[in-house]
Amino acid sequence: MSGVQNIVINPELRKRIFFTIIVLIIYRIGVHIPTPGVDTAQVIKYFQEQSGNIFGLFNTFTGGALEQFSIFALGIMPYISSSIIFQLLTAVIPALESLKKDGATGQKKINQYTRYGTIVLAIIQGYGISTFLKSQAYNNMPLVHSPMVGVIPFEVMTIITLTAGTCFIMWLGEQITERGIGNGVSLIIFSGIVAGIPSGTSQLLSLISKGQLLTVVALAILFFMVIVIGAIVFLETGQRRIPIQHSQRAPGRNNMSQQTSYLPLKLNFSGVIPPIFASSLLMFPATLSQFTEAGWLVAMRDSLAPSGPIYNILFVALIVFFCFFYTEVVFNPNDVSENLKKSGGFIPGIRSGKATSDYIMSVLNRINVGGAIYISAICILPTIVQRYAGVPFYFGGTSLLIVVGVALDTTQQIQSYLISQKYEAFLKGTKIRGRRVQY
Repeated sequence: MSGVQNIVINPELRKRIFFTIIVLIIYRIGVHIPTPGVDTAQVIKYFQEQSGNIFGLFNTFTGGALEQFSIFALGIMPYISSSIIFQLLTAVIPALESLKKDGATGQKKINQYTRYGTIVLAIIQGYGISTFLKSQAYNNMPLVHSPMVGVIPFEVMTIITLTAGTCFIMWLGEQITERGIGNGVSLIIFSGIVAGIPSGTSQLLSLISKGQLLTVVALAILFFMVIVIGAIVFLETGQRRIPIQHSQRAPGRNNMSQQTSYLPLKLNFSGVIPPIFASSLLMFPATLSQFTEAGWLVAMRDSLAPSGPIYNILFVALIVFFCFFYTEVVFNPNDVSENLKKSGGFIPGIRSGKATSDYIMSVLNRINVGGAIYISAICILPTIVQRYAGVPFYFGGTSLLIVVGVALDTTQQIQSYLISQKYEAFLKGTKIRGRRVQY
């Protein structure tokens, strides 16, 4: 039976997928609701001219919400930035580290702090972008209708609107994770990037028809994208399998038999988290640098354009850092070693205990080196191609990696859910009786 048929006949999975789609539709509707007090038409024209700098990248992650300056203009990025901050603080502050070790209760408390941090960052970014827009104009037409929205100053109204929008997106993402299918935050970013594909395709065809882009160059770009997608799929599904042996007594005999299994480690263990985190951290100071005309900040703004060398160097450095940091946070080789020892498992040629833990960590570190190189290449190469091939539009490897990575992760979660449902259906109604042992 095909996967689509399995989904159709499975009511619980169908309900989860339907819920996820509805939530994403609600998010996309909110993207088109403008913030009070702005001239939407002028704002769209203004941000379209800024597509080559950090605003263009920010607009991509918000699914066009920044371009229209909608109530979701800040997107989910303040929440991601807050998550990064508290994950880093957990590693250096003993109080947060002890909360993390408390299990679900401690994690719930950290999540609460993360939400508070999201509100603070949204307020800061909301104030910065509202002040910036109030001072800007396009074709001598101001982007803001009036300094007041009713009786409320434009800055205050914008802060309230954008902060509420970010909190609502954060809530939508949590609802998808709990009641839908897949990771809510990743799917929201995914939907925003995918929503820009039709306009990107239309822009490409328009450039070809106007003669601004040769057909051969366009075909080469498409071919390059296909190769990149193929490489992402191949490496995202690749595994490094560590052989595990389990000693058991053979039935009816006194001798021992050995069963071999594997400990699978993904070649890209951290998934799409490093580029998302790296982009979020680079966007925050770059966004703040847009709100002043100080000389050194203007130079910083120019150097932090997505095609600039400093941006790419910092981007690669942050990707490498988060590849190792995220793995350190989510994977504990000591726990794996302890579980293997309790279950009678061992790695051939490696002593149990600390030696096993050190071996697993060394393998994981080697994998992370390759994974960091792979993610950096995927995220940087399209930017280099864009710059030196003279492609007149933004083609981001980060976006491509996120789209393919999230699609693969969601598909795997659907498959895992189907498998678990099959096992539950198989065991349903089956009576398992204990066997009385006589001595």
